[in-house]
Amino acid sequence: MTRVAAVDCGTNSIRLLVADVDPATGELIELDRRMQIVRLGQGVDRTGRLAPEALERTFAACREYAAVIEELGAEHTRFVATSASRDAENRDDFVRGVVAILGVEPEVITGDQEAEFSFTGATRELTGRPDLARPYLVVDIGGGSTEFVLGDTTVRAARSVDMGCVRMTERHLVHDGGISDPPAPDRIAAIKADVAAALDEAEAAVPLREAATLVGLAGSVTTVAAIALGLDHYDSEAVHHARISRARVAEITDRLVTSTHSERAAVPVIHPGRVDVIAAGALVLLEIMDRTGAEEVVVSEHDILDGIAFKAAEDAGKSAP
Repeated sequence: MTRVAAVDCGTNSIRLLVADVDPATGELIELDRRMQIVRLGQGVDRTGRLAPEALERTFAACREYAAVIEELGAEHTRFVATSASRDAENRDDFVRGVVAILGVEPEVITGDQEAEFSFTGATRELTGRPDLARPYLVVDIGGGSTEFVLGDTTVRAARSVDMGCVRMTERHLVHDGGISDPPAPDRIAAIKADVAAALDEAEAAVPLREAATLVGLAGSVTTVAAIALGLDHYDSEAVHHARISRARVAEITDRLVTSTHSERAAVPVIHPGRVDVIAAGALVLLEIMDRTGAEEVVVSEHDILDGIAFKAAEDAGKSAP
């Protein structure tokens, strides 16, 4: 097995996985998995640039991750950067900072590459389950973008669209520097209209309604699942492969979009960094379920990060003498 480190830097969070991986068998033994909310994409939709304070938050997390990677002795590190750094005019500042701290250049991947990593990470362990029919539709709801990937054991179709919990919040719920609290009905309607347009774009490339199993990834989905399960603290083992009905998602979404900031902050499984964006994230999930006709979503804690780790191990094997 090969010990690798995978870093996934998105619009809202930056995550690290250090694992021993055997790409041939699909075995992945997790040694460390952690996440920080850094909001790298703060204001990017409006300004087109990464904010200095957002960069510093991200670099601080990178310094912590560098110490973990060194301590655990990862042989190969792969750093993947997604939506926010694709969009930013000053992404060179981001690249230089990451190289200085981690010694590897962030790979600013395309939406299609992001989708493939997500599919690999989410479905590699599902293929032997007879209760989960194929094809799978893997939906990764990020901060700035959402990836849709349809496939059986390999990807059949994929599309990334500019729709995520941070982007929808900043576009429709921020007024005079503050968050609409709770969101006004016309703001909710505006989010739904944006999501519908993004789903039209996704559906032009991916036959969303052909999915037999909807697999949901990332913080908005896992947070909704934790609420649905009634957890008093976040438990990744309980959330992983939980099956949440469309009716339960609708109930939780209604609760979130009619609550105040303080009410959402009092929910113990909502990470402080998601309090302002979880209502939009839940809306995105519900609209996806309605468009696809899915009666439930299968929640996965294994996602793009695991896909990056598999690829890092494969690359390390190719470069070995």
